Amino acid sequence: MNTARRPGRLAATVLAAALAGTGLTVAVAPAAHAATADVVAKLPFTTYSALAVDSVHQRVFLADAAVGSSSNYGRIAVYTFQGERISTINTNYHVSGLALSADAGTLYVGERFRISAYDTITLALKSVPNAPSDNCGREVVVAGGKPYYTSQYTDYLSQCATATTTVDTIVNGGWQRTGWNDSGKLLLEGGPNDTFVMGQALNASAPDPFLSVFDGSGETPVRNATRRFTDESGAGALNLKDVAVSPDGAKIALADASAGTRLLNTGDLSDAADGYQSLPAGATASSVAFSGDGKYVARGASATGATPDLLVQPADPTDSTAPLEFVFEGSQDGDRVVPRGTEWSADGSRLFTVTTNAAGNQFWLHIIQPPAVQYDVRLGETLTHSPAQAVAGEPLSVRGRLEHDGPAPAEPLKVKATRTDAAGTHDLGTFTVKEDGSYTVLDEPGLVGDATYTVSCLGDLTHRPAADVTHTVSVGKAASSITLTAPAEASMSTGVHITGTFTAQGKALPERATLKVERTDRKGTGTLSSVTVAADGTFTIDDLPRTRKDTTYTVSWPGDDLHEASTASATVDVTR
Repeated sequence: MNTARRPGRLAATVLAAALAGTGLTVAVAPAAHAATADVVAKLPFTTYSALAVDSVHQRVFLADAAVGSSSNYGRIAVYTFQGERISTINTNYHVSGLALSADAGTLYVGERFRISAYDTITLALKSVPNAPSDNCGREVVVAGGKPYYTSQYTDYLSQCATATTTVDTIVNGGWQRTGWNDSGKLLLEGGPNDTFVMGQALNASAPDPFLSVFDGSGETPVRNATRRFTDESGAGALNLKDVAVSPDGAKIALADASAGTRLLNTGDLSDAADGYQSLPAGATASSVAFSGDGKYVARGASATGATPDLLVQPADPTDSTAPLEFVFEGSQDGDRVVPRGTEWSADGSRLFTVTTNAAGNQFWLHIIQPPAVQYDVRLGETLTHSPAQAVAGEPLSVRGRLEHDGPAPAEPLKVKATRTDAAGTHDLGTFTVKEDGSYTVLDEPGLVGDATYTVSCLGDLTHRPAADVTHTVSVGKAASSITLTAPAEASMSTGVHITGTFTAQGKALPERATLKVERTDRKGTGTLSSVTVAADGTFTIDDLPRTRKDTTYTVSWPGDDLHEASTASATVDVTR
């Protein structure tokens, strides 16, 4: 059966090490600690074409590609939602493109010379209407009760990237042109209310690839919003790998290998006011899918090493809940998510993801169950800090406590902290919450005055974000000090030699301190030459006194924006 079950897969750190016995790592950015169940099935393919999820009968259909020769057979592997392969449908020619009817009773399959229709319960072949010959692999979508599909005919596979693709449909048991066509691969993705999206893959014959929304409810498809993507030089600015339509039809997400995950308004295909955060550095977008309940979005990627290949997060881009991240790495799980390789069940309880190895000749189906329940998190409003008197340039600890409902998280939660002072807001990073709920934010404030600390808990797929708490600290100047070592007696003829040390706590001075030196004797007070402190904080003063008896030497530093002033005196009995 080639299936492996991994219940209770846990999230780890951003650099997460591979879990024992598997090649899959679940990573956190910055704090996703929810437990998941992950079932993995090794697919019986060396190529991959399409994925379709039947939530009514709880079946998953996957097709190989095997394009390139009219003698190539095709296969469709059929799995349960538990990852068990229950059947394999063999076809006479290569298979590409899968789509389900609205009632999930029929599976439409794109083959080289036809569009086959299978019963999703019995898996029996229902009809096989002919279709224009396709050498490059079809896209299939259902709208208005009938399938729409792409057709590309070429003499050589190398021509598929730029060859003309037509969009066709089935009418009265036979195929019919819709009149829509363009160069290169055309991706089709279904939406609600008999709509579908057509997107053009970047290719040499399409300097400005397009995306269009169609109404497929009538006899022929009607194009609504459309957009072409070009950069400032007029070159293609969309490297499309996958398309997803939100369940309410209001948004369209694109997996763009150049720009990451784009979020568009369906009405006019303009960029949404709020978009998703960038994929982790080194990850290239390959797939995208909204959960059937509209709560989550899954973003697949091609990445290496410990860089996440899959992010599962709230579909609302303004929700700051940290995504749950998966790293696929190794011979048991594949190395990256394939284009068009991510789909959800209708209720959002399962995410189906296809991965491949670096060579692209082995494939795995991952059935992931993100946590369905979220619990409340509370940050206690009482924060404390130490030391009691905060000083610019010296360590400061801000302490608080977090409470959460539900079971303990599988991995410690984290809080995020910022400091706002006269210079703006500064990100201090994340800090781990201990088992007793306590946490400590470490900082080194750099300015004198009020510093306001804001602590956030973003939550994860199990824990909701908590309301922020703030704590204001008055930051004072750091202390400075001067110590002097002077002789008890000295003579006017040999002079006075004094050594000293200057120390400034907190932030290092931008340059060596210059100290003022004054001498007070029977004739009054006068200023001597200033002295510059050496790199090790020492200095010396040499003076020839002008009169006998007690002579006092006073050394002072005026302080600066971050340091208090300091002074020290030494009295010497001067003789002749």
